[in-house]
Amino acid sequence: MDNQKKIQHTLNDLIEIARDGGDFYTDAATKVDNPALSTLFTQMAGHKREIVNGLTADVAAIGGEPADSGTVAGSMRQMYANVRAALGNRDYAYVAELEEVEDKLLEAFKDTINDSDTPPAAKAAVQKYLPQVVECHDIMRNRKIALKEAS
Repeated sequence: MDNQKKIQHTLNDLIEIARDGGDFYTDAATKVDNPALSTLFTQMAGHKREIVNGLTADVAAIGGEPADSGTVAGSMRQMYANVRAALGNRDYAYVAELEEVEDKLLEAFKDTINDSDTPPAAKAAVQKYLPQVVECHDIMRNRKIALKEAS
């Protein structure tokens, strides 16, 4: 696989995972009971859109074809969260599942940066967004802990 294709493939994987997260946050914002959580989820969806848009521009800049959808696993996780929310504490169910999405995205970003096969241009693109990914991850982890302690 040539360097351009490797960069495109690497960044497209991250685009798909971030898009899954954004779609999930948008959906969850309409389903939680707590207005503050709804607002937070809407903000987090915006962060995911920024990452998707930025990585999409990076793929296009190298002449690649950016991913235009999410993953099957992301859709399944969203369905699972809807079922789980119907059976228990809706707010906690969505926060817990969204925190898992953040874990997956953060892990994918770190793996990309640490993979010796990742081209430098792909690493540079990923490192631009890593602070935002870490911040979103920490927000959801802390929210999950706070909701668990409150119940």
